Amino acid sequence: MALFSKKAETKNETAVKAGTPSVSGGHDLSHILRHARITEKASQHMERSVYVFDVADRATKTEIRAAVRKLYSVIPAKVRIASVPAKTKRNSRTGKTGSTKGGKKAYVYLKKGETINL
Repeated sequence: MALFSKKAETKNETAVKAGTPSVSGGHDLSHILRHARITEKASQHMERSVYVFDVADRATKTEIRAAVRKLYSVIPAKVRIASVPAKTKRNSRTGKTGSTKGGKKAYVYLKKGETINL
């Protein structure tokens, strides 16, 4: 019964898959795309293979491109970002003013013939 004896160290090497590099440093990309923006204007864009998403405030074009590629299995041709400004609204019953939250939206352009099922 040796209390202080050295144990043989075993090397546990983790195998890294060669064909699958981590996208965006291994971040969880499901929080980048919040939801699809379904409006009349967005539905007109869908006919031309342009999809509109509400995205996280700090999302970049490369993160949005990687998230669309991962979640919908399509490769975007182009990504454009627009800021949505916060607006002040007045309550008609009480007369108090408040503000709606602003944010970001992303226009994701696909190649002709590619679609996303929303």
